[in-house]
Amino acid sequence: MENSEGVKIESTVVTEEPLISALDIALFVVIITVAYFWYFKRDKQSSSSEKKPYTIQPSSLSSIEQTSNSSFIKKLKSTGRSLVVFYGSQTGTAEEFAGRIAKEGARYKMKGMVADPEECDMADLVEMKEIQKSMAIFCVATYGEGDPTDNAMDFYEWLQNGDADLEGLNYAVFGLGNKTYEHYNEIAIYIDQRLEELGATRVHEIGLGDDDANIEDDFVSWKEKLWESVCSHYGIEETGEESNIRQYKLVDCSEILPERIFSGEISRLKSYENQRFPFDVKNPYLSKIAVNRELHKSGDRSCMHIEFDIDGSKMRYDTGDHVAVYPKNSSELVEKIGELLNADLDTVFSLLNTDEESSKKHPFPCPCTYRTALTYYLDITSNPRTHIMKELIEYASDPKDQEKLKLMASSTPEGKKEFHDWILRDNRNIVHILEDLPSVKPDLDHLCELLPRLQCRYYSISSSPKVYPKSIHITAVLVNYTTPTNRVNKGVATNLLAQLKPTNDELPQPTIPIYIRRSQFRLPPKSQTPIIMIGPGTGLAPFRGFIQERDYARKEGREIGEMVLYFGCRKKDEDFIYENELQEYVANGTLTKLHLAFSRDQPEKIYVTHLLEQNADELWNIIGEKNGHLYVCGDARSMAKDVHNIIVKVVMEKGQMTNSQALNYVKKMEQQKRYSADVWS
Repeated sequence: MENSEGVKIESTVVTEEPLISALDIALFVVIITVAYFWYFKRDKQSSSSEKKPYTIQPSSLSSIEQTSNSSFIKKLKSTGRSLVVFYGSQTGTAEEFAGRIAKEGARYKMKGMVADPEECDMADLVEMKEIQKSMAIFCVATYGEGDPTDNAMDFYEWLQNGDADLEGLNYAVFGLGNKTYEHYNEIAIYIDQRLEELGATRVHEIGLGDDDANIEDDFVSWKEKLWESVCSHYGIEETGEESNIRQYKLVDCSEILPERIFSGEISRLKSYENQRFPFDVKNPYLSKIAVNRELHKSGDRSCMHIEFDIDGSKMRYDTGDHVAVYPKNSSELVEKIGELLNADLDTVFSLLNTDEESSKKHPFPCPCTYRTALTYYLDITSNPRTHIMKELIEYASDPKDQEKLKLMASSTPEGKKEFHDWILRDNRNIVHILEDLPSVKPDLDHLCELLPRLQCRYYSISSSPKVYPKSIHITAVLVNYTTPTNRVNKGVATNLLAQLKPTNDELPQPTIPIYIRRSQFRLPPKSQTPIIMIGPGTGLAPFRGFIQERDYARKEGREIGEMVLYFGCRKKDEDFIYENELQEYVANGTLTKLHLAFSRDQPEKIYVTHLLEQNADELWNIIGEKNGHLYVCGDARSMAKDVHNIIVKVVMEKGQMTNSQALNYVKKMEQQKRYSADVWS
């Protein structure tokens, strides 16, 4: 904000005749006033342009292009297209699915385009009826506690608050969710229903993909029936033409100057050398690793306590937030791909979208080397989806390899089983596929086009900014496991973090790109409110921050409410993380009660859920009689579900309610943010 200074003019009364007339004074005041406003207006405009929030532009887009791209209707009309596929994506899967649908549209004489709702004026949906045989398809993920993804938030709010007449809009919706979470596909279901309420016509029933099972199978099955419905609705037939057309073309960049080549930056060239606030998903902060220590006392597993230095970054976080960490693939896997495909990984290249109207000019920052693309931009460790199997067929010189790929790419029961067994169950990634099907030698640029983007990894922050304003702590288990084919798969992020050990000498400290993601997982506004925290294993992470914050308040002389923690691990002498800290909080009164479950320290396994059932009176006293808050962090698949069932049971018994009343009571707790979960599957 600009600070304006006023100028006070004093006049002195004299008996002599003034040297300057009243008219002169008036003219002088007018001139000063005009000059004053001109100067400060100019200064203010200059300042506002300097202090305007910094926005990251895609490497290939100008601001003029972005403005013109906001009207997807104009783009559809000018290019003779009738199909637009919008995506709401947090990890890239929905965007990938949208691309596959748009590509297949050509087989049904529906030229398609993929669109990011964040970059579009979604009010233009009312004009879709002006395009003959047009259709909008939405591939949207549900994220967090039933929230839309970041790029779909504005569209979601537009649907909620608007009353546009969408009569004449033909649509279909596919949702991406996870059944282990309570708000399964909530956003997709809402969009599907709301579009119908606004007058749009549903061409095909909603598809609900479950990432806890086989979302690829869910999508492929839905997509096949989608096209059947499309053909029926529009009275068209499949052309039979294959849609294996390259979306990107290879551009030789051997003459590009080194300073114009990306080397791992997420969006802006040289962004790690010239850091600019604010930091976000497209502009992460390159943080130094200040601390990296082992938390397990013994055993063959590893759990790391890591502290990211954010001093001087202007980054701020709240207790309960998440930190995103940008990993890179191991050089061993990257080199293996180069060897298998006999490729020079240091070749500089670019992939340019063949669709000149697309706002996405490149699949990842270009130009770069193949080594950079495979290290920083592409996911080479996850299980490839069926469309990649299909694209690899043409590169197989051995008929047996070709037939195997054809089978896995098909939607027959036999094909689905083979894909499930050979890819999913045996946990093969692209490197394993190229090793086990040795005649398959895809062009490396095509492979780079096909592979999904490498995504950042999110961790619950295990510190409080009140105590650690200049650092962010995380608690991470090192991921290593043996697959059915006797290969060792390693977690991309945790294995990288394990190598980043700070040094005590003058050598540069290890760094890694991060940014903060806001969360709804929050302590009650009043420090006196009692809380129960249930966090076995690394589920303890956010509660370490909660306890630190309450301890800080206690030391300031403020009254704090009861804090009850349920923690569990395998063995007390092996993986009881932060043991000394927790015992100290019990001793000083910050932590009222610490309930511990060591599952393998006795013949019969004991888990936190067993302790929770045993302490039904304490549980009801806090959540029922004292209006306290309850928090759960950890495994969504079993632990969080079991906790929820126990809570309902306790509310029924201690609150003397029916099952229906207890469910409503717990639901109300969730709505009031008195029952919060930070879980993963």
